[in-house]
Amino acid sequence: MDPIYLDHNATTPIHPDVVQAMAQCYRDGYANPASQHHEGRRARRVLEQARERIAALLGADLTSLRADQLIFTSGGTESNNLAVLGLTASSPGKVIRSAIEHASVIGPTDRLARDGRTVRELRVTRDGVADLNHLKDLLAEPTRLVTVMLGNNETGVLQPVQEAVELCRQANALVHTDAVQVVGKLPVGFRQLGVDAMTVSAHKFHGPRGIGALVLRHGVEIEPLLYGGFQQMGIRCGTECVALSVGFCRALELWKDEADGRAARLAQLRVRLETALRHALPWSVVNGEHAPRLPHTTSISFPGLDRQALLLALDMAGLCCSTGSACASGSTEPSHVLLAMGCEKPVVDGSLRLSLGVTTSDADVARAAETIIKVVNQLRAR
Repeated sequence: MDPIYLDHNATTPIHPDVVQAMAQCYRDGYANPASQHHEGRRARRVLEQARERIAALLGADLTSLRADQLIFTSGGTESNNLAVLGLTASSPGKVIRSAIEHASVIGPTDRLARDGRTVRELRVTRDGVADLNHLKDLLAEPTRLVTVMLGNNETGVLQPVQEAVELCRQANALVHTDAVQVVGKLPVGFRQLGVDAMTVSAHKFHGPRGIGALVLRHGVEIEPLLYGGFQQMGIRCGTECVALSVGFCRALELWKDEADGRAARLAQLRVRLETALRHALPWSVVNGEHAPRLPHTTSISFPGLDRQALLLALDMAGLCCSTGSACASGSTEPSHVLLAMGCEKPVVDGSLRLSLGVTTSDADVARAAETIIKVVNQLRAR
Protein backbone atom coordinates (compact mmCIF):
# COMPACT_ATOMS: atom_id res chain seq x y z
CA MET A 1 0.00 0.00 0.00
CA ASP A 2 1.06 3.61 -0.51
CA PRO A 3 2.78 5.26 2.46
CA ILE A 4 0.66 7.39 4.78
CA TYR A 5 2.13 10.88 4.82
CA LEU A 6 1.56 12.71 8.11
CA ASP A 7 4.51 15.11 7.99
CA HIS A 8 2.95 18.13 6.31
CA ASN A 9 4.62 20.50 8.78
CA ALA A 10 7.95 19.49 7.27
CA THR A 11 6.70 20.09 3.73
CA THR A 12 3.52 19.67 1.73
CA PRO A 13 3.13 18.09 -1.72
CA ILE A 14 2.86 20.79 -4.33
CA HIS A 15 -0.66 21.35 -5.66
CA PRO A 16 -1.18 20.36 -9.33
CA ASP A 17 -2.62 23.81 -10.11
CA VAL A 18 0.55 25.39 -8.73
CA VAL A 19 2.67 23.14 -10.96
CA GLN A 20 0.58 24.16 -13.94
CA ALA A 21 0.90 27.87 -13.19
CA MET A 22 4.67 27.59 -12.79
CA ALA A 23 5.03 25.47 -15.91
CA GLN A 24 3.24 28.16 -17.89
CA CYS A 25 5.77 30.69 -16.61
CA TYR A 26 8.64 28.55 -17.84
CA ARG A 27 6.92 28.06 -21.20
CA ASP A 28 6.46 31.81 -21.47
CA GLY A 29 10.23 32.20 -21.08
CA TYR A 30 10.31 35.22 -18.81
CA ALA A 31 13.58 37.13 -18.78
CA ASN A 32 15.40 38.55 -15.77
CA PRO A 33 12.90 40.93 -14.11
CA ALA A 34 15.77 43.30 -13.28
CA SER A 35 16.57 43.86 -16.96
CA GLN A 36 15.51 47.20 -18.43
CA HIS A 37 14.54 45.96 -21.89
CA HIS A 38 11.02 44.98 -22.97
CA GLU A 39 11.32 41.33 -21.97
CA GLY A 40 12.68 42.28 -18.56
CA ARG A 41 9.82 44.71 -18.00
CA ARG A 42 7.33 42.01 -19.03
CA ALA A 43 8.78 39.69 -16.38
CA ARG A 44 8.75 42.50 -13.81
CA ARG A 45 5.03 43.09 -14.30
CA VAL A 46 4.21 39.45 -13.59
CA LEU A 47 6.53 39.38 -10.58
CA GLU A 48 5.05 42.53 -9.04
CA GLN A 49 1.49 41.40 -9.69
CA ALA A 50 2.26 38.22 -7.75
CA ARG A 51 3.92 40.21 -4.96
CA GLU A 52 0.93 42.56 -4.58
CA ARG A 53 -1.56 39.69 -4.66
CA ILE A 54 0.35 37.69 -2.03
CA ALA A 55 0.57 40.76 0.20
CA ALA A 56 -3.16 41.39 -0.11
CA LEU A 57 -3.96 37.79 0.79
CA LEU A 58 -1.72 38.13 3.86
CA GLY A 59 -3.45 41.33 4.96
CA ALA A 60 -0.61 43.66 3.99
CA ASP A 61 -0.84 46.66 1.66
CA LEU A 62 1.80 47.46 -0.95
CA THR A 63 -0.20 50.06 -2.85
CA SER A 64 -1.10 52.85 -0.40
CA LEU A 65 0.96 55.89 0.55
CA ARG A 66 1.96 54.05 3.72
CA ALA A 67 2.86 50.88 1.90
CA ASP A 68 4.23 47.80 3.61
CA GLN A 69 6.98 45.74 1.97
CA LEU A 70 7.03 42.09 0.95
CA ILE A 71 10.55 40.79 0.41
CA PHE A 72 10.88 37.47 -1.43
CA THR A 73 13.40 35.09 0.15
CA SER A 74 14.39 31.46 -0.29
CA GLY A 75 12.05 30.37 2.52
CA GLY A 76 11.29 30.53 6.22
CA THR A 77 14.84 30.09 7.45
CA GLU A 78 16.20 32.99 5.43
CA SER A 79 13.24 35.20 6.35
CA ASN A 80 13.73 34.52 10.06
CA ASN A 81 17.45 35.22 9.83
CA LEU A 82 16.82 38.42 7.90
CA ALA A 83 14.29 39.57 10.48
CA VAL A 84 16.38 38.78 13.57
CA LEU A 85 19.73 39.99 12.27
CA GLY A 86 18.46 42.77 10.02
CA LEU A 87 16.18 44.42 12.56
CA THR A 88 18.83 44.44 15.29
CA ALA A 89 21.91 45.39 13.25
CA SER A 90 21.98 49.13 13.83
CA SER A 91 20.05 49.64 17.06
CA PRO A 92 20.83 48.86 20.71
CA GLY A 93 18.60 47.01 23.12
CA LYS A 94 18.14 43.39 24.04
CA VAL A 95 16.34 40.69 22.07
CA ILE A 96 13.54 38.56 23.50
CA ARG A 97 12.62 35.24 21.92
CA SER A 98 10.01 32.79 23.08
CA ALA A 99 11.31 29.48 24.44
CA ILE A 100 9.52 27.52 21.70
CA GLU A 101 10.88 29.23 18.58
CA HIS A 102 12.00 27.36 15.48
CA ALA A 103 15.70 26.62 15.03
CA SER A 104 15.90 29.35 12.38
CA VAL A 105 15.10 31.93 15.09
CA ILE A 106 17.16 30.29 17.80
CA GLY A 107 20.23 30.15 15.53
CA PRO A 108 20.48 33.88 14.71
CA THR A 109 19.55 34.96 18.24
CA ASP A 110 22.28 32.68 19.57
CA ARG A 111 24.62 34.39 17.11
CA LEU A 112 23.62 37.77 18.52
CA ALA A 113 24.33 36.50 22.03
CA ARG A 114 27.78 35.31 20.99
CA ASP A 115 28.43 38.77 19.56
CA GLY A 116 27.59 40.37 22.89
CA ARG A 117 23.92 41.23 22.48
CA THR A 118 21.69 40.47 25.47
CA VAL A 119 19.15 37.77 24.56
CA ARG A 120 16.36 36.79 26.95
CA GLU A 121 14.01 33.82 26.68
CA LEU A 122 10.28 34.26 27.16
CA ARG A 123 8.73 31.46 29.21
CA VAL A 124 5.69 29.47 28.11
CA THR A 125 2.97 27.84 30.18
CA ARG A 126 2.43 24.09 30.65
CA ASP A 127 0.15 24.28 27.62
CA GLY A 128 2.87 25.86 25.49
CA VAL A 129 1.48 29.42 25.38
CA ALA A 130 3.80 32.42 25.72
CA ASP A 131 3.61 33.88 29.24
CA LEU A 132 2.60 37.52 28.79
CA ASN A 133 3.22 38.38 32.44
CA HIS A 134 6.82 37.26 31.96
CA LEU A 135 6.98 39.37 28.80
CA LYS A 136 5.92 42.43 30.81
CA ASP A 137 8.79 41.82 33.20
CA LEU A 138 11.31 41.32 30.39
CA LEU A 139 10.21 44.53 28.67
CA ALA A 140 11.13 46.57 31.75
CA GLU A 141 14.65 46.87 30.28
CA PRO A 142 15.27 48.54 26.87
CA THR A 143 14.35 46.07 24.14
CA ARG A 144 14.94 46.23 20.40
CA LEU A 145 13.15 43.11 19.18
CA VAL A 146 10.67 40.51 20.44
CA THR A 147 10.15 37.40 18.31
CA VAL A 148 7.16 35.17 19.05
CA MET A 149 5.94 32.62 16.53
CA LEU A 150 2.27 32.65 15.54
CA GLY A 151 1.75 28.88 15.76
CA ASN A 152 4.18 26.28 17.05
CA ASN A 153 5.57 23.85 14.50
CA GLU A 154 5.67 20.91 16.96
CA THR A 155 2.55 21.22 19.09
CA GLY A 156 0.39 23.44 16.88
CA VAL A 157 -0.31 25.71 19.86
CA LEU A 158 -1.33 29.21 18.75
CA GLN A 159 0.40 32.16 20.40
CA PRO A 160 -1.08 35.46 21.69
CA VAL A 161 0.85 37.62 19.23
CA GLN A 162 -1.62 40.51 19.11
CA GLU A 163 -1.54 40.80 22.89
CA ALA A 164 2.25 40.67 22.84
CA VAL A 165 2.31 43.48 20.27
CA GLU A 166 0.28 45.73 22.58
CA LEU A 167 2.83 45.24 25.36
CA CYS A 168 5.76 45.77 23.02
CA ARG A 169 4.33 49.00 21.60
CA GLN A 170 4.30 50.46 25.10
CA ALA A 171 7.98 49.53 25.42
CA ASN A 172 8.93 50.79 21.91
CA ALA A 173 10.07 47.30 20.90
CA LEU A 174 9.74 45.82 17.43
CA VAL A 175 7.84 42.54 17.03
CA HIS A 176 8.57 39.73 14.59
CA THR A 177 6.40 36.66 14.19
CA ASP A 178 7.20 33.41 12.41
CA ALA A 179 3.86 32.60 10.77
CA VAL A 180 5.18 29.72 8.65
CA GLN A 181 2.89 27.05 10.10
CA VAL A 182 -0.22 29.25 10.22
CA VAL A 183 -0.35 30.89 6.78
CA GLY A 184 -2.32 28.64 4.46
CA LYS A 185 -4.00 26.91 7.40
CA LEU A 186 -5.84 29.75 9.18
CA PRO A 187 -6.56 33.37 8.19
CA VAL A 188 -3.62 35.68 8.91
CA GLY A 189 -3.90 39.46 8.72
CA PHE A 190 -0.54 41.20 8.83
CA ARG A 191 -1.88 44.65 9.67
CA GLN A 192 -4.45 43.19 12.04
CA LEU A 193 -1.71 41.42 13.99
CA GLY A 194 0.16 44.70 14.27
CA VAL A 195 3.60 43.12 13.98
CA ASP A 196 6.58 44.81 12.36
CA ALA A 197 7.78 41.73 10.48
CA MET A 198 6.23 38.39 9.54
CA THR A 199 7.78 35.26 8.05
CA VAL A 200 6.02 33.07 5.46
CA SER A 201 7.08 29.99 3.48
CA ALA A 202 5.25 28.70 0.38
CA HIS A 203 6.03 24.99 0.64
CA LYS A 204 4.11 24.72 3.91
CA PHE A 205 0.78 25.23 2.10
CA HIS A 206 1.23 23.20 -1.09
CA GLY A 207 3.32 25.80 -2.89
CA PRO A 208 6.85 25.43 -4.31
CA ARG A 209 9.97 24.93 -2.23
CA GLY A 210 12.64 27.58 -2.50
CA ILE A 211 10.54 30.68 -1.94
CA GLY A 212 9.22 32.50 1.11
CA ALA A 213 8.74 36.07 2.19
CA LEU A 214 9.39 38.55 4.94
CA VAL A 215 6.59 41.10 5.25
CA LEU A 216 7.66 44.43 6.77
CA ARG A 217 5.44 47.15 8.19
CA HIS A 218 5.60 50.58 6.59
CA GLY A 219 8.54 52.57 7.88
CA VAL A 220 10.44 49.65 9.42
CA GLU A 221 14.12 49.79 8.49
CA ILE A 222 16.14 46.62 8.08
CA GLU A 223 19.74 45.82 7.20
CA PRO A 224 20.35 43.22 4.45
CA LEU A 225 22.14 39.93 4.92
CA LEU A 226 23.32 39.81 1.29
CA TYR A 227 25.18 42.52 -0.61
CA GLY A 228 26.00 43.13 -4.23
CA GLY A 229 22.69 43.88 -5.88
CA PHE A 230 19.86 46.41 -5.98
CA GLN A 231 16.93 44.00 -6.22
CA GLN A 232 14.09 44.42 -3.69
CA MET A 233 15.41 47.84 -2.67
CA GLY A 234 18.74 46.26 -1.74
CA ILE A 235 17.17 44.39 1.19
CA ARG A 236 17.50 41.02 -0.52
CA CYS A 237 19.63 41.18 -3.62
CA GLY A 238 19.72 38.44 -6.25
CA THR A 239 17.60 37.61 -9.28
CA GLU A 240 13.97 37.04 -8.38
CA CYS A 241 12.27 33.98 -9.86
CA VAL A 242 9.03 34.77 -11.64
CA ALA A 243 7.84 31.14 -11.69
CA LEU A 244 8.38 30.66 -7.96
CA SER A 245 6.56 33.89 -7.13
CA VAL A 246 3.63 32.88 -9.32
CA GLY A 247 3.55 29.44 -7.70
CA PHE A 248 3.61 31.05 -4.25
CA CYS A 249 0.71 33.27 -5.23
CA ARG A 250 -1.33 30.46 -6.77
CA ALA A 251 -0.93 28.24 -3.69
CA LEU A 252 -2.17 31.05 -1.45
CA GLU A 253 -5.11 31.74 -3.77
CA LEU A 254 -6.10 28.07 -3.69
CA TRP A 255 -6.07 28.14 0.10
CA LYS A 256 -8.17 31.33 0.14
CA ASP A 257 -10.78 29.73 -2.12
CA GLU A 258 -11.14 26.75 0.24
CA ALA A 259 -10.06 28.27 3.58
CA ASP A 260 -13.05 27.53 5.80
CA GLY A 261 -13.61 24.05 4.40
CA ARG A 262 -9.94 23.10 4.66
CA ALA A 263 -9.61 24.22 8.28
CA ALA A 264 -12.80 22.48 9.40
CA ARG A 265 -11.92 19.25 7.63
CA LEU A 266 -8.36 19.16 8.98
CA ALA A 267 -9.60 19.82 12.52
CA GLN A 268 -12.09 16.96 12.20
CA LEU A 269 -9.38 14.61 10.98
CA ARG A 270 -7.03 15.65 13.79
CA VAL A 271 -9.70 15.07 16.44
CA ARG A 272 -10.55 11.70 14.89
CA LEU A 273 -6.92 10.64 14.97
CA GLU A 274 -6.33 11.79 18.53
CA THR A 275 -9.57 10.19 19.71
CA ALA A 276 -8.72 6.83 18.14
CA LEU A 277 -5.23 6.80 19.63
CA ARG A 278 -6.33 7.83 23.11
CA HIS A 279 -9.18 5.33 23.11
CA ALA A 280 -6.83 2.44 22.31
CA LEU A 281 -3.87 3.87 24.25
CA PRO A 282 -5.47 5.83 27.12
CA TRP A 283 -2.09 6.48 28.75
CA SER A 284 -0.90 8.52 25.75
CA VAL A 285 -0.55 12.31 26.14
CA VAL A 286 -1.54 15.06 23.70
CA ASN A 287 0.85 17.94 24.30
CA GLY A 288 -0.79 21.36 24.47
CA GLU A 289 -4.28 19.90 24.16
CA HIS A 290 -5.89 22.53 26.40
CA ALA A 291 -4.66 25.49 24.35
CA PRO A 292 -5.98 26.78 21.00
CA ARG A 293 -4.17 24.82 18.30
CA LEU A 294 -3.68 24.67 14.56
CA PRO A 295 -6.26 22.39 12.91
CA HIS A 296 -3.73 20.06 11.33
CA THR A 297 -1.07 19.46 13.99
CA THR A 298 -0.86 17.14 16.98
CA SER A 299 2.05 16.34 19.27
CA ILE A 300 1.28 13.05 20.99
CA SER A 301 3.45 11.18 23.42
CA PHE A 302 3.70 7.52 24.31
CA PRO A 303 5.59 7.61 27.64
CA GLY A 304 7.98 4.73 28.12
CA LEU A 305 8.83 4.44 24.42
CA ASP A 306 11.80 5.91 22.59
CA ARG A 307 10.73 8.41 19.95
CA GLN A 308 13.48 7.48 17.50
CA ALA A 309 12.72 3.76 17.75
CA LEU A 310 9.03 4.52 17.32
CA LEU A 311 9.67 6.77 14.31
CA LEU A 312 11.78 4.11 12.58
CA ALA A 313 9.25 1.37 13.32
CA LEU A 314 6.42 3.50 11.92
CA ASP A 315 8.49 4.30 8.84
CA MET A 316 9.00 0.59 8.21
CA ALA A 317 5.25 0.12 8.62
CA GLY A 318 4.56 2.75 5.95
CA LEU A 319 3.79 5.84 8.05
CA CYS A 320 5.75 9.07 7.56
CA CYS A 321 5.81 11.40 10.58
CA SER A 322 8.45 13.14 12.69
CA THR A 323 9.71 13.69 16.20
CA GLY A 324 9.73 17.47 15.81
CA SER A 325 11.00 20.10 13.40
CA ALA A 326 12.41 18.76 10.15
CA CYS A 327 15.29 21.20 10.59
CA ALA A 328 16.31 19.27 13.71
CA SER A 329 15.40 15.78 12.45
CA GLY A 330 19.01 14.60 12.49
CA SER A 331 19.46 15.59 16.11
CA THR A 332 19.15 13.19 19.02
CA GLU A 333 18.51 16.08 21.41
CA PRO A 334 15.09 16.13 23.12
CA SER A 335 12.50 18.66 21.97
CA HIS A 336 13.27 22.10 23.38
CA VAL A 337 9.59 22.94 22.91
CA LEU A 338 8.36 20.17 25.19
CA LEU A 339 11.11 20.86 27.71
CA ALA A 340 10.07 24.53 27.79
CA MET A 341 6.52 23.40 28.52
CA GLY A 342 7.78 21.48 31.54
CA CYS A 343 6.88 18.05 30.17
CA GLU A 344 8.26 15.11 32.14
CA LYS A 345 11.17 13.19 30.62
CA PRO A 346 9.12 10.09 29.60
CA VAL A 347 6.67 12.38 27.78
CA VAL A 348 9.47 14.20 25.96
CA ASP A 349 11.29 10.98 25.10
CA GLY A 350 8.18 9.34 23.63
CA SER A 351 6.66 12.19 21.59
CA LEU A 352 5.78 12.24 17.91
CA ARG A 353 4.52 15.04 15.68
CA LEU A 354 1.69 14.13 13.31
CA SER A 355 0.67 16.80 10.80
CA LEU A 356 -2.12 16.57 8.23
CA GLY A 357 -2.67 18.27 4.90
CA VAL A 358 -5.05 18.77 1.99
CA THR A 359 -4.15 15.35 0.58
CA THR A 360 -4.86 13.52 3.87
CA SER A 361 -7.98 11.35 3.54
CA ASP A 362 -10.33 9.74 6.04
CA ALA A 363 -8.81 6.42 5.05
CA ASP A 364 -5.31 7.76 5.75
CA VAL A 365 -6.31 8.74 9.27
CA ALA A 366 -7.94 5.37 9.94
CA ARG A 367 -4.88 3.51 8.63
CA ALA A 368 -2.55 5.80 10.55
CA ALA A 369 -4.35 5.19 13.85
CA GLU A 370 -4.36 1.43 13.25
CA THR A 371 -0.66 1.45 12.35
CA ILE A 372 0.41 3.56 15.33
CA ILE A 373 -1.59 1.46 17.79
CA LYS A 374 -0.14 -1.76 16.41
CA VAL A 375 3.47 -0.50 16.42
CA VAL A 376 3.20 1.03 19.89
CA ASN A 377 1.84 -2.21 21.33
CA GLN A 378 4.57 -4.21 19.62
CA LEU A 379 7.30 -1.97 21.06
CA ARG A 380 5.78 -2.09 24.53
CA ALA A 381 5.70 -5.89 24.43
CA ARG A 382 9.44 -6.13 23.86
